[in-house]
Amino acid sequence: MENLQLWDFRLIDFIDVFLVAILLYYIYKLVKGTVAINIFIGILIIYFVWRLTDYLNMHMLYRIVDGFMKVGIIALIVVFQPEIRKFLLMVGSTNIGGKRRLFKNFKFLNNDIETTTDVSAILQACENMGRNKTGALIVIERNNNLDFLVNTGDEMSIAVSQPIIESIFFKNSPLHDGAAIIEGNTIKATRVILPLNNEKTVPDRFGLRHRAAIGVTEKTDALAVAVSEETGQISYFKDGEFVIYKDLEDLNEKLKKDLV
Repeated sequence: MENLQLWDFRLIDFIDVFLVAILLYYIYKLVKGTVAINIFIGILIIYFVWRLTDYLNMHMLYRIVDGFMKVGIIALIVVFQPEIRKFLLMVGSTNIGGKRRLFKNFKFLNNDIETTTDVSAILQACENMGRNKTGALIVIERNNNLDFLVNTGDEMSIAVSQPIIESIFFKNSPLHDGAAIIEGNTIKATRVILPLNNEKTVPDRFGLRHRAAIGVTEKTDALAVAVSEETGQISYFKDGEFVIYKDLEDLNEKLKKDLV
């Protein structure tokens, strides 16, 4: 019984478990809802087969799987290149202070947290701009710090409101080109130049705004809302993909849920 020191649990062990939990959570966040989750499950199955064949002394099958595992790290880098890039960016630019953003993702720690962003004002402005065929691109910051993009535009510090957003993207406004970045309930930059995505097929009716929205939400965990200048349609982007919604009320709920 002396070897079973179940209660010998040091502080460093707790930190170790906690950090592993955070790592697994971030990995889950990256692959959730994408085809990468199926690849990840496939890799886990192969790993367990590898360990099982070694334990059962199935030499021939073990050598085959072992050969795959030895070169598996190269395959992982190739297959998961976008996810690895996004993970490193997420780790390197996570905002920890001020708003408890690192911990707000763990719902069991803070069920009462609500987004501070005035989502209704943003969507009402988008609806009005859509009626007038005014193009717009709004990026909402989450965990990843977007200061590296803010530097490409004009820094601001203006509270989010429907009139302010509409005035920014008014066709004769000097600020209407590029994107506006929102952090919390503050517009922190306008005329921001976003990275474009040239790989995914985007319908012809969508232009550079939508490619930029795909690019920024693919490379960071930000959310983006775009208003088409040609059709007035409002599009919502998350994780580099179009998000389908029924109506503005449904979009409002999705945005609020994704921002918490």
